[in-house]
Amino acid sequence: MSVQVYALGINHHTAPLDIREQVAFDPARLGAALHDLLRGRSVREAAILSTCNRTELYCAAESPAAAAGWLAEYHALPPRRIEPYLYQHPQKDAVRHMFRVASGLDSMVLGEPQILGQMKQAARAADEAGTLGTLLNKLFQRTFAVAKEVRSTTAIGANIVSMAAAAVHLSERIFERLSDQQVLFIGAGEMIELCAAHFAGAKPKRLSIANRTAARAEGLAERFGGDVLRLEEVSERLAEYDIVVSCTASTLPIIGLGMAERALKTRRHRPMVMVDLAVPRDIEAEVGKLDDVFLYTLDDLGQIVESGQESRQAAIVEAEEIITNRVDDFLHWVESRETVPTIRALRDAAERARRHELEHAMKLLQRGDDPAMVLEALSKGLTNKLLHPPTQALNLAEGAERGEVAQLISRIWRLSSEN
Repeated sequence: MSVQVYALGINHHTAPLDIREQVAFDPARLGAALHDLLRGRSVREAAILSTCNRTELYCAAESPAAAAGWLAEYHALPPRRIEPYLYQHPQKDAVRHMFRVASGLDSMVLGEPQILGQMKQAARAADEAGTLGTLLNKLFQRTFAVAKEVRSTTAIGANIVSMAAAAVHLSERIFERLSDQQVLFIGAGEMIELCAAHFAGAKPKRLSIANRTAARAEGLAERFGGDVLRLEEVSERLAEYDIVVSCTASTLPIIGLGMAERALKTRRHRPMVMVDLAVPRDIEAEVGKLDDVFLYTLDDLGQIVESGQESRQAAIVEAEEIITNRVDDFLHWVESRETVPTIRALRDAAERARRHELEHAMKLLQRGDDPAMVLEALSKGLTNKLLHPPTQALNLAEGAERGEVAQLISRIWRLSSEN
């Protein structure tokens, strides 16, 4: 069985957070894990990408089965625990998947740039561990080139394509640098998770999660380098935060007019951005009338997202077309590698013939023979040696095979029927 490229793993599309957490890799032990994956298995090359949203193995192997079994074994999990969430992509699909991941097309935040850096780190870790061979190294280099092409020739990362992205966009209108701001998220559902991913990319000064269930808040805070508040603490600590994003299932407002007024007084009326993504609302509508509060609702964000829909779709189509073409290019390179041993053997045979004739010619010249006659003999000797194998193959062929060999020789030597 020939060695192929495989990509397998789980991500935010296929597995919930509690499953993703169980198969995440410690960066400090990644080298040891890679060595363990290759030890005694049919995996020839390997790299591991492990982020908060995905854990993926990229392998050059005869089959993905060994790598899939190892993933569960390494994390001391029964295979049935992760099998429902696991995807396995062979060769062409694996190449396409890696190109799409690096380009931000498979991200929770469409077009986000952080994943490219994370893939480069995965390649470096594999290279340092000595598990990155010719095939995967070439694939990673092509992957990075494709991602660069997608980002430089399409608007995939430039459009406001989600409520979460719109929330960041509106906040950036008010504050010069989000890196100087403190952000509070109230809730811990999918929408807050998306918003946290967006805001985390801007590296805010502080990121906090307040939620009724502490465990869920702690999980998100750990992923995005934040801290946790109890929901009942929001009232007394609201003034600490410049940006508040709320999305809970509460039937009553979390932030009322009085709470917002007290926070502004403590802040000495420094501006606050509040984003209410909940239905029914988490923030009383009257809060938006305060001079120093910029309150945005689902409808406000929806207008921004709608304006980016057309350009987003065009960018996705363009990006997918680029990826399709580059996948074909890479597979052509993979196929061409199969002929390398034959090409090398052919060149070695020709080199031996050249050296033999050259050595013979040098002896004749040293003996004093006419140089013109020596060159004539050299050229004839080389011609005879190079033509002997195809001529012999044609003479030894019988029946229909003779015609096939004749056609092949004509094609190789570009012979016309008139010759």
